[in-house]
Amino acid sequence: MKAIVIRNGFGLDNIVTEDRPDPVPGAGQVLVRVRAASLNYRDLMLAKGQYNPRLAFPRVLGSDCSGEVIAVGEGVAAYRVGDRVANTFMPLWIDGPISETFAKATYGSERDGVLSELAVFDETAVVRIPGGLSFEEAATLPCAAVTAWNALTAANCGPGTTVLLQGTGGVSIFALQLSKALGATVLITSGHDDKLARALSLGADVGVNYRTNPDWEKWARQQTAGTGVDVVIEVGGAGTLDRSLKAVRYGGHVALIGVLAGPGTFNPMSILMKAVRVQGVFVGSRAMFEAMNRVIESHAIRPVIDRVFPFAEATAAFRHLESGAHFGKVVVSVS
Repeated sequence: MKAIVIRNGFGLDNIVTEDRPDPVPGAGQVLVRVRAASLNYRDLMLAKGQYNPRLAFPRVLGSDCSGEVIAVGEGVAAYRVGDRVANTFMPLWIDGPISETFAKATYGSERDGVLSELAVFDETAVVRIPGGLSFEEAATLPCAAVTAWNALTAANCGPGTTVLLQGTGGVSIFALQLSKALGATVLITSGHDDKLARALSLGADVGVNYRTNPDWEKWARQQTAGTGVDVVIEVGGAGTLDRSLKAVRYGGHVALIGVLAGPGTFNPMSILMKAVRVQGVFVGSRAMFEAMNRVIESHAIRPVIDRVFPFAEATAAFRHLESGAHFGKVVVSVS
C-alpha cells in the first residue's frame, strides 16, 4: 500500500509517498480501505515540528479518515465487510472522562496515522458513519466535529444559549452547524466578508469582520444587550483569550480549543471576577462521536468541505491549509 509519510525531519518538504506492506487485522481488529482523509491544523503543526518535537520518523501522517471494512479479525462482532466507518481520534477513549492514557495514544503523533490506502483499527476505534454522507464528508468528523460537539455539550448549549465562534475553520463551522441543531443563537467572526456571508448562509445569526472591527468583544456584548455571550468557542488561544473573556457573560463558559492566534498576554483576573468557566477541550470519546452522529443524521447536517485534493497531491493539501484560505475542511481523496 501507499502512505503519506513525514521522513528525515520536520517541514512540509519532508512529506513523501512511501510504499509499505499491506496491514493484516489481528483479533478484535478491522481492516479498512481508506477512501478519504481530512486535515486538521494539528496535522500541519505536527509536520512543522510545532506539536510533538519528539515525533519518531518516519511517521504516517493524519488522524481522520473514512472508508469501508474489507476484512475483520477473529472475534469481531460489531462490523462486517462492506460497513462504512470512520476512525476515532483517540482509539483508547471509549467513554467517560479523558485520561492521560487516552490522550497519549493518537493517530499521526504517538502512532502511525491514517493517510494511507489501508489501515487497521481495533473494532472499538471506529464508528459507523451517518447515512447520506460521502466518504469525503465523513472523513471530516473524527477531530473537528467531535471537538465542536464536546465543547458545546460540555457548555450545555441549547435553546436560549448564545454562542460566539471565531473564524471559519473546521471546528468553528462544525460548531456553527451543531449549535443551530441544538437550538442556540450563533455569533461569528471572520477576517473576510465573503466568509462571513457564507457563514450567515449556513445559519449564523450575525457576524463581524475582526479586521475592520478589531474590538469584536465589544461587538459581541452589544449583540447581547451588554450582558455577554453564554459560550465562546475559543480557537485562537493566548492571542484572543483576553477578548473572549471580555465577550463572555458573568458565569459563562469559554471552551479553549486551539492556538491559531499565536502567543499573547493573558490576565486570569477576569476569570476570577466574572466566575467564568474555562475548559480545555481535546477532541472527545467514541461515545461522543456516536451521539454526535445521531444529531448529524437526524438534522441532515452536511459537513462543509473547502477543497478535495488527490492522494498524490497531499503536500499541496497541507500547503493550502497553511495558507488559511480555506472555509471548512480540507480533504484528501485516498482511493
